[in-house]
Amino acid sequence: MSKGNNSASVLAGLLAGAAAGVILGMLYAPEEGKETRKKIREKAGDLKDQAMDQYNCVADKVKDQYDSVMETANNVVSNVKEGFEKYKDQAMDKAGDVAKDVQTELDGLK
Repeated sequence: MSKGNNSASVLAGLLAGAAAGVILGMLYAPEEGKETRKKIREKAGDLKDQAMDQYNCVADKVKDQYDSVMETANNVVSNVKEGFEKYKDQAMDKAGDVAKDVQTELDGLK
């Protein structure tokens, strides 16, 4: 969980740094304001698209991992239930045998 948070923080930092670098570069470039604003708008759109792509990639990985964990958890629960039923029946059979043995012994004492 911590590794995913760390990766997301690094990704956010890289994107923010890239955006700041692009904007500063354009602001200091010797172009007309209208042209500079157009370039900033285009670069912002590109960065937004890149961020969305990365977000979707991370979201897909998280969903896949969640599905895998849930499948494993369901398998564990199923195995525990099967084991419980198996040993419950064995314990009931042994308890019945012990009860019969006790009854036989008590009958012998009469």
